[in-house]
Amino acid sequence: MRTGFKVVLDACVLIPMPLADTLLRLASGPGLYLPRWTDQIMTEVNRNLAKNFGLTGEQVAYRESEIRRHFPEAWVEGYEYLVPTMTNHPKDRHVVAAAVRCKAKIILTHNLKDFPTAALEPHSIAAMGPSTFLRNLYELDAEFVAETLERQARSINKTVEYVLDRVSINAPGFVSFLRTIGLRQPGGPER
Repeated sequence: MRTGFKVVLDACVLIPMPLADTLLRLASGPGLYLPRWTDQIMTEVNRNLAKNFGLTGEQVAYRESEIRRHFPEAWVEGYEYLVPTMTNHPKDRHVVAAAVRCKAKIILTHNLKDFPTAALEPHSIAAMGPSTFLRNLYELDAEFVAETLERQARSINKTVEYVLDRVSINAPGFVSFLRTIGLRQPGGPER
């Protein structure tokens, strides 16, 4: 059920691995949305992974190469001329410019204060936090989200509960919602 719904992922949601893994898995294959970012966003991701999380240059390069391999269409180009016309926080004007350029409807970020409604409304764009975004995806296709979380857990040889614990660090509202309603496991009873 791949849609044409484009979402620009800000660096802050691509840095934490459990959250980024969940988001990218939900966009891959017959994904629920089309992720978008820029070289500038990825440079910020890479810089933070090395500086704040101790990844080596080789690890950072490998992660980016895998993202490029799986999402070659996600890279937005030709947005730079729009940056000076954006009215949100100066350090994040490039993110809004990229969203305008690729006609994204959502900017996914933890830094909602840097993307005020007044700066986004003229472009028909909304800023959204990860918990709200993930909950919306769940409401769109609960089975696909549950299957994705199960695949994510299997890929690291862990339980879904482990994955949810890790994702809850950056999307606590989403995980709380799943635990409240009982995440339906693919082909199985609610838990």
